[in-house]
Amino acid sequence: MTDSVSPQAGQIPLLLLGLSAAELRNLVERALEEDLGRGDLTTRLTIAKDMQARGTLINQQDLVVAGLPVAAEVFRVLDPATRWEAAADDGAEVPAGTQLAVVSGVAATLLAGERVALNFLQHLSGIATLTRRLNAKLTGLKTELLDTRKTTPGLRILEKYAVRVGGGRNHRLRLDDGLLIKNNHLRLAGGIRPAVESARRCRPPGMPIQVEASSLAELDEAVAAGADAVLLDNMPPAQVRACVVRAAGRVRLEVSGGINADNIRAYAETGVDYISVGALTHSAPAVDIHFLVQPL
Repeated sequence: MTDSVSPQAGQIPLLLLGLSAAELRNLVERALEEDLGRGDLTTRLTIAKDMQARGTLINQQDLVVAGLPVAAEVFRVLDPATRWEAAADDGAEVPAGTQLAVVSGVAATLLAGERVALNFLQHLSGIATLTRRLNAKLTGLKTELLDTRKTTPGLRILEKYAVRVGGGRNHRLRLDDGLLIKNNHLRLAGGIRPAVESARRCRPPGMPIQVEASSLAELDEAVAAGADAVLLDNMPPAQVRACVVRAAGRVRLEVSGGINADNIRAYAETGVDYISVGALTHSAPAVDIHFLVQPL
């Protein structure tokens, strides 16, 4: 799996939810600009400018890998001559002490890209690891795990990519990806029925309408109004189970709010179609990965 990180090496190895190579480069450039400022002063004053080195990425805990193509792009942007040798693939579940990749080139380039590359890799692998952990709780059940729009500004497409690497599914990437009528919409539109009826008249062809509900009565109203799916918000498992019985398969049911590793199985056992967890992207802890640099 050795490849050069020069532009001549071809496209980014993985399709990041439609993120083009140019868009990924722009994102990485902004991250590097934020970190480097006018340059790496410490390295400039302590390391010979032409020194060659090798940096090895090694994880210090069991994890699911995500973000290696992004880390490679960091060094690609800094110096096209840098060599990237991947020893793992995104999506791999690896034990602590695994060599993930080796980067070779000018020592100053490796040191300049270290923090940004690690920030991406630790964050995205943390999301993938948490997603894989929660998804494992759903084994044998029909329920699918979804993410939300509770993402870091500017990093949504990468964070949702990491969810997919971990085995989860993406909900809406943007507001134009679907119709989800939430409580604030309902207050402004005058209730469930007028909101759904208005959406049905104007929606793009074939786009389903989902409505947020916090009670059995609101579920009934959403079904009667012609909603295609209902988001059951902040309900305990017993109430969710009652909603599943009441809906009787007439609409797809999603549950969200207060769901974690301890209770996700109980929610899935109610028979809901989807469970969405904002913590996948807004609260996943960064994993521990080291970048060890040695002179050549």
